[in-house]
Amino acid sequence: MKRLWWVIGIIGIVIAGVVVGRPLWAREAAPPAASLESLPVAGSSDGFARATEPNAIQFPRDLGPHDDYQTEWWYYTGNLKTADGRPFGFQFTIFRRALAPEEELSADWANSADSEEPLKSAESAQSADQTSSWRTEQVYLAHFTISDIAADAFYPAERFSRGAAGLAGATADPYRVWLEEWSVEEIAPGQVRLRAQTGDVALDLMLTETRPPVLHGDSGLSQKGPEPGNASYYYSLIGQRAAGAVTVGGQRFDVTGQAWKDHEWSTSALSDGAVGWDWISLQMDDGGALMLFEIRRADGTREPLSAGTYIAPDGTLTHLAAGDWTLDVTDTWTSPTSGGEYPAGWRIAVPAVGLELTGRPQMANQELNVSTVYWEGAVAFEGTRDGAPVSAEGYIELTGYAGSMEGRL
Repeated sequence: MKRLWWVIGIIGIVIAGVVVGRPLWAREAAPPAASLESLPVAGSSDGFARATEPNAIQFPRDLGPHDDYQTEWWYYTGNLKTADGRPFGFQFTIFRRALAPEEELSADWANSADSEEPLKSAESAQSADQTSSWRTEQVYLAHFTISDIAADAFYPAERFSRGAAGLAGATADPYRVWLEEWSVEEIAPGQVRLRAQTGDVALDLMLTETRPPVLHGDSGLSQKGPEPGNASYYYSLIGQRAAGAVTVGGQRFDVTGQAWKDHEWSTSALSDGAVGWDWISLQMDDGGALMLFEIRRADGTREPLSAGTYIAPDGTLTHLAAGDWTLDVTDTWTSPTSGGEYPAGWRIAVPAVGLELTGRPQMANQELNVSTVYWEGAVAFEGTRDGAPVSAEGYIELTGYAGSMEGRL
């Protein structure tokens, strides 16, 4: 599920040209302001491709970008420990958002090139040829967080750029996704290197695949609402072995653990009346894994198309409809920054696979106060599967608790 909503905020920030006091285009001069302002912003999803058919995902093709869809993300989280048991969590996500369908943007740029007006304000800065090197219909956003659980310290960061001039982009073969020097890059088949740094906080990990991709929903088609095409293509890589280093406060810690990857692309929005969602990914010590997403409605009910996937230790998939599981909140936490009241304890039951779990955040304050406010952090659960003890670690994302997400992508 997830993350369709905050990328809409990229557009205004990109056109404004500044994020957190730094230029968006950190390495090269920006194109003329008139050219930025003339970029057509897609207020609707007309003209974009839609996810409508199952069995559409193919590898390695679909490791890369899908520019004909409006929104896409490559999402990594993980639970890490040092040799002496000090725990860390991380999130690293790169989002792509299309400003307009390619053919529409190409026409608008062509019209702009024929007009003298956009270039008048730029004559002293760039030639028309230089301006065209910044031409793009794609904007990228990245979020990077470290949870230093032992120190009860949370480090969030955010970046934006356009998908031009080499500043940000994605390729399928070889697999690479980047925004400036933040990147995930294929090193060898089934192995990637993930790198991000901001100030004295950094992440440098090697992730190694151990299991085949998990296709969620109907063979990779994940329905998000009743409307035709209100769906995404969605797969995960679970059980990735992680090894490398976390740096906080300038101090480096060698770590190992496991990671989870989501890759999702779509042209869709929350249905009318939906205000946010809870997304859960858990990896269990018996080799099983669980993904759930619950779309919350303004009247307090669950969107009927909320769903999930249970992955058994032997790899068998059980696709879960909304009525196949329960998610009860057992505690809450109120952010001192946003005032949002978030779930901070959960009880999960999936009777069809004999799973019962209870869990909590590994630290309370894992709220990102960035272009959109939300909570996403490391969690730990314990319980039973078919009566046998099981424990799990993972990540939970909570949106719409510090302001409704209704109407957002």
